[in-house]
Amino acid sequence: MMFRYGVAAVFMASAFALSPFVVSDPVLHVLVQIPLLLLSGGLVASRITISKDIAYVYLIIALVTLIYWMLPRSIDAALSSTWYDVAKFVSLPLLVGAPLALSWKHIHPVLRGFLKANAISMLGILAFLYIHAPIRICNSYLVTDQQNLGYGFFFVAIALSLYWSWPLIFGAPTQRPPQRTRSQHLSYEGTSSMSSHPAVD
Repeated sequence: MMFRYGVAAVFMASAFALSPFVVSDPVLHVLVQIPLLLLSGGLVASRITISKDIAYVYLIIALVTLIYWMLPRSIDAALSSTWYDVAKFVSLPLLVGAPLALSWKHIHPVLRGFLKANAISMLGILAFLYIHAPIRICNSYLVTDQQNLGYGFFFVAIALSLYWSWPLIFGAPTQRPPQRTRSQHLSYEGTSSMSSHPAVD
C-alpha cells in the first residue's frame, strides 16, 4: 500500500516538475503531464472498494472531466491562468484518475471494450485534426508544435491498439500453478501412503 502511495507521490512531483516546460511543448503537456496526474490519482484509489451501484456515477464523472480537459480551450486556460492550472492538478487526479480506478473493476466487459475502442478512435481523430489543421487549435502553441502533438496522438493510438488487442489475438498469459514446498510435498506423500493402505479390523 505504501509503495503505491510512494509511486503516486513521485508521479505527482514529476507532473509539477514539468510545469515550466509544458508552456512550450504540448506533447509534454497533454501526453506526459496529464497522464502522470491521472496515474497518481488512480494509484491512490486502486485498493479502495466501492459499491457497484455507484460505479457508473464515478465513471460518468471521470469521463466528463477528462473530456473537458482535452478541449483546446482548457489547455490554453491552464497555461494562461494560475487558477486553471491549480484546478487541473486537483481535478485530474481526484475527478478522473481516482474515479476510473474505483469504477473500472465494476464495469461490464462489453462497456470496457466500447470505451477502449472509443478512446482509440478519438485519439485517431485528434491526430488527424492536429496534424492537418491549417490554423492554430491551441493559441498557446505554434502550428508545428500542435503537429507534433498530433503525431503523438497517432503513436499513442497505435500503442494502445496493440496493447489492448494482444490478449485477444494471442490469448491472455497463463499463470503457472504454485509449486509445493518441501513440507507440503512430504505431507502430501504421507497422506497418499495412508490412503493407499486400507484399515485392518
